[in-house]
Amino acid sequence: MKHYLAPAFFLFGLFLANTAAQAVEVGERLAPWTLKDQFGDSVNLDEQTSLLLVASSRKAAEVMDEALKDSPEGYLEARNTLYVADISRIPGLVAKLVLVPAMRSANYRVLLDRESQVAPQHLGNGDTVLWLDLDDMKVQERREFESAEALRRTLEEYRS
Repeated sequence: MKHYLAPAFFLFGLFLANTAAQAVEVGERLAPWTLKDQFGDSVNLDEQTSLLLVASSRKAAEVMDEALKDSPEGYLEARNTLYVADISRIPGLVAKLVLVPAMRSANYRVLLDRESQVAPQHLGNGDTVLWLDLDDMKVQERREFESAEALRRTLEEYRS
């Protein structure tokens, strides 16, 4: 009887893995969520958010930082944009004592996905910044950026 159950569990496992690995696609509606930023303030993804940027790796975060380094304070907020950084792979103590304090000097808000709750649902390439253009929390466009210059130009042209 054990031999008959093994294939069933294997297929069920594949189903779960496939379901978990599906990225958000154009036309899908995002579920609301709340994350804390680098200052500990809670921020919600809601109907007012028109753009969601997700960095799932150090390289993607560097692309974001380079793209935003010369932008004025409030630049993302003026565009109804949220930026999420997946920091779940960073050891908690390192994040608390080094990474998050360093982020406080940024002139933009960084939402910290400490438990990988938001970032993996969107499954961008780990080394690219994922761009999700939203209308009433429904994905209108999905893009990925590996170049800070391309991301900067696109943000400057972005309508809000």
